Amino acid sequence: MDRSELADFLRHRRSRLAPAAVGLPRGPRRRTPGLRREEVAQLAGMSTDHYTRLEQARGSYPSRQMLAAVARALRLTRDERDHLFHLAGEEPPRDRPATEHVRPGLLLVLDRLTDVPAQVVHVRGDILAQNAMAKLLTGDASARPEAERNAIRRYFTDPAARELFPPEEHDRAARAAVAHLRAVLAERPDDARLADLVRELRAGSEEFAALWAVHEVAVRREDVKHFRHPVVGPLELDCETLLSPEHDQRLVVYTARPGSSSYERLRLLRVVGLQDLTPG
Repeated sequence: MDRSELADFLRHRRSRLAPAAVGLPRGPRRRTPGLRREEVAQLAGMSTDHYTRLEQARGSYPSRQMLAAVARALRLTRDERDHLFHLAGEEPPRDRPATEHVRPGLLLVLDRLTDVPAQVVHVRGDILAQNAMAKLLTGDASARPEAERNAIRRYFTDPAARELFPPEEHDRAARAAVAHLRAVLAERPDDARLADLVRELRAGSEEFAALWAVHEVAVRREDVKHFRHPVVGPLELDCETLLSPEHDQRLVVYTARPGSSSYERLRLLRVVGLQDLTPG
């Protein structure tokens, strides 16, 4: 908890808020702009002394309920409310609904990446959009039924999904996927689709259930992945993950080190996609 920054933030937000904005009269004896401390306390349903201590950087740790009440009393924006929680050492409420709608700007970036595979993936594992190179690398997710567009579900329920990876990578990839879902479910306990996915995999995959019981936690970020492509052969690709502001969508980009055999095979993969190699 950063008491001095919290106190400074509260004072500035209080002085900015006009009484009329919260239904209070201006009053002839009001000499300073904004609300009085006792007015904020009343609006937040807390004692004036408690609120005053917060503004004087000598208060105790406020509860999450108190922070939410102060945020409402001061008419904070969502970003300001999140900042208030962070200053108090708390994680902000997660009231942003998860969305499968990919922003046009992100799709534009995806389309501009013409020489490397890239795709937009939801934190649940749903593949939302792919560029041409990603479709050549892992297959066109949009051509599959909706349930099969979730990469984690396919990995544990469809043996064919693992053929793209070397056998020695299967266990590591499975552990990483389960550890990722563990972390995401704890972060988003109200995500019904995520909870349903976990229940489905625990019931339908002995491997998933066993790994879930180990309780490993690790959010997916940068990684090195190995592929066995049926046309260009083995690939070792660096996997970079860029987060959306709400962190529910991730732009995943696969690159190869210049000069490596994987770099040349990735270039060949692009040529394969540009040419019609069908006989006749």
